[in-house]
Amino acid sequence: MEKRKDPAIHGRGAQSAAVPRRFGLATREADGDWRDAMEALDGPPVKLRTTVTEEHPRTILSFNQSPDIAFDRSVNAYRGCEHGCIYCFARPSHAYHDLSPGLDFETKLFAKPDAARLLRETLARPRYRPAPIAMGTNTDPYQPIEGRYRITRSVLELCLETRHPVTITTKSDRVLQDLDLLAEMAQQRLVAVAISVTTYDARLSGLLEPRAPSPAKRIAALARLAEAGVPAHCSVAPVIPAITDEFMEDIVARAAAAGVRSAGWIPLRLPHEVAPLFREWLSVHFPERGDKVMNIVRSIRGGRDNDPDFFSRMRPEGVWADLFRTRFRLACKRAGLGKGVFELDCSGFEPPAAGAQLRLL
Repeated sequence: MEKRKDPAIHGRGAQSAAVPRRFGLATREADGDWRDAMEALDGPPVKLRTTVTEEHPRTILSFNQSPDIAFDRSVNAYRGCEHGCIYCFARPSHAYHDLSPGLDFETKLFAKPDAARLLRETLARPRYRPAPIAMGTNTDPYQPIEGRYRITRSVLELCLETRHPVTITTKSDRVLQDLDLLAEMAQQRLVAVAISVTTYDARLSGLLEPRAPSPAKRIAALARLAEAGVPAHCSVAPVIPAITDEFMEDIVARAAAAGVRSAGWIPLRLPHEVAPLFREWLSVHFPERGDKVMNIVRSIRGGRDNDPDFFSRMRPEGVWADLFRTRFRLACKRAGLGKGVFELDCSGFEPPAAGAQLRLL
């Protein structure tokens, strides 16, 4: 794989806009205006500012029927993610809005400030039946803008009020900002938290996930959660062949030392526009091993860059996949870590009042 000649865009994961083709979004054609001259002389802008648009959907609780994941409902407070992880499987979702899964995904964000109110309306419905709500399934609920909007916290406050169980997946130590709520929910078996750690090399992390907290901070957050009695799980994800797989054993050992009782791993997934974005990232940062990385990826994905099929998308096959699986199993055995099965309690669920008038009675 040849090294790309353009300079790297520092502080961002994606290295281009990666215009999606699936929904007919056209590339911008030169029309002789001032932008054409500017880009010809200066090149594309390197420093990009993050913008946030407030979104007001009609509902916030999404349901799925996927047979190979452990939850059937989720809440996503944000669209896009400033962490900028180049491997993020959620990047293609920005294409639904005619935005780039590349740089737009990590710079043009959407926030849903009405999330808690909308969830309250859903939980108050007579036919609603509780089951754990997954947060962080698409984009990170504790990305930097959560510090301003506090949408995730408002949803957790509602879940504590109604005794509704929640699972959280994040790669940020900002989850500790809600430790007071999480500790109280944990006492009632209402919450479990997974923090993903991709590598323990801070420099590599800065290239892969440029605006996410450092790996050391994430391990420290796992320790704080475990100390507070919050069920904490370390997710070694994604495992990127010939880039991050060397850190699997070290991450498992550090998680165990932090008091975590379970760990799991997820192989790299490259759906839709993520594959060309990831190839571009390799050409910028690891051109000497890019072909090797992609050859291994294809070997565990049936000869393709990505396997979209249920079950097999989460369970790769082949020699390399078997090697990673064996290494991870042995690392967990040495560290005394389990597989992370959390039994949350739905029996205490108390529906909220349907409206203000009812709450007065």
